[in-house]
Amino acid sequence: MIEKILSPLTDIIFKLLMGTEHSIEILTDFLLSVLNLSPDEYTGVSITNPFLMQEYKGDKLGILDVKLKLKSGKIINIEIQVDPAPYMESRILFYASKMVTEQMGEGDKYDSIKRVISIVITGHMLIRHSDNFHHHFRLCDMERGVALTDALEIHTLEVPKIRTLSGDVENSQLLNWMKFFDAKTEEELNVLAEKNPVMKKATIRLMELSADEKARQLYEARLKERRDNDTREHWAVNQAKLEFARNLIADGVTNEKIAIYTGLAHDEIENLRTATVG
Repeated sequence: MIEKILSPLTDIIFKLLMGTEHSIEILTDFLLSVLNLSPDEYTGVSITNPFLMQEYKGDKLGILDVKLKLKSGKIINIEIQVDPAPYMESRILFYASKMVTEQMGEGDKYDSIKRVISIVITGHMLIRHSDNFHHHFRLCDMERGVALTDALEIHTLEVPKIRTLSGDVENSQLLNWMKFFDAKTEEELNVLAEKNPVMKKATIRLMELSADEKARQLYEARLKERRDNDTREHWAVNQAKLEFARNLIADGVTNEKIAIYTGLAHDEIENLRTATVG
């Protein structure tokens, strides 16, 4: 029995699953479930930033995404976002657009731009006004549904949304993958492993990683990075609130209004007021 199944929604584990030279079959099956592309496109698919566990130091909080190029030259980027972040939609657009502009060198013509496809898998609700777990975005005429260009394509996959799907939802390989990302136990993974040979291979690989001491250390280090980063951000936000509250106190604003403006508790505000007067 494996002590704990490591979550494939952690970017380090996702990259070990799909971002190595041995991951092509698993990666291709996932892409086929998301994208409406011919299977022939994946002949000779290459990962442009393959993951090497022995080279990963785990000493900085960067983006561990999976970048690959198809036979036709199309560029695909897959990214995991476990926790919500401010301006997430703008961030997704920025990085997808950057993959377009990075293709252009001095003297290059616009027709040299290859199609960019960004796939963002989230462990949180992103598009709250829709119940669909998969969204496919392009630049298009909203009224007539006419695409301006297919040079930029963004897919969002929201894992939490599958937990509220009704029992009569059509089964699909994409839904199997979403359940795989959400799996917490060996029992859940074993059910998915029966779906098809590739899901079985992915399940075996995830269990191998969960039992591997080095992978577990990287996983724990990644979680610690996230916790430390969240703590720093929370501290900075709280310090900004406190400074704002001090300024409001100096301007004679009441505790009730300061609480509304800052979200601070009344006892925190009173302590600040006492310290300021003292």
